[in-house]
Amino acid sequence: MIEIRDLKKSYNGVTVVDIPSLSIGAGESIGLVGNNGAGKTTLFRIILDLIRKDSGEVMSKGQNVAETDSWKDYTGSYLDEGFLIDYLTPEEYFYYIGSLYQISRSDVDLKLEVYSDFFNEEILGKKKYIRDLSKGNQCKVGVVACLMQQPEIIMLDEPFANIDPSTQIRLKNILKGIQKDPRCTTIVSSHDLNHVTDVCQRILLMEKGRIIKDIRTDSNTLSELENYFSVQQPEPFRS
Repeated sequence: MIEIRDLKKSYNGVTVVDIPSLSIGAGESIGLVGNNGAGKTTLFRIILDLIRKDSGEVMSKGQNVAETDSWKDYTGSYLDEGFLIDYLTPEEYFYYIGSLYQISRSDVDLKLEVYSDFFNEEILGKKKYIRDLSKGNQCKVGVVACLMQQPEIIMLDEPFANIDPSTQIRLKNILKGIQKDPRCTTIVSSHDLNHVTDVCQRILLMEKGRIIKDIRTDSNTLSELENYFSVQQPEPFRS
């Protein structure tokens, strides 16, 4: 599904992404973890062709994302509120996103009904512009706009960060439901180790731009990650 080869990105002489090789298969649920500055968001933005890499390539279904737009038809993402059109109401924004994918307004309404618990009566019918919503509610709008497209690849950067505990649980259940579809690949970054190990079957640990560990989630993964991050000057995992 996604292949990364010899990928590098630097800012002011500091390497922020350095990944010789990475393969993500169709149907995998990937959790990306690391401290601030590890390069997680930069990697997401390169995969989505939002920033230029220095070298290497990102392939999606065998197509170079920097050379074609075909991958955009089956990729949904939400990284931050910059993805939103903040002078629209949530309803207007959802209808706009629907129009990009030839989804009628009535079908958009039907899709939104599925997320009524996730919205918790805080999004629709409030006559508020997106810019006037809380960070958490903006996140809800962005996540649902991403999922509404029913994409084959879903990329979410810190989706648990600004939402309340009840909504975090609802989001986890949504992601677990999506993962039942073998055609859908999810990539989620998070600082919350409990959430990411709960919803992701494979964890990529990133440090200083490099993926230093690629592990399958099991009953020991959470404690292993907690041990790693509890060390002030961490060393890579040892098998």
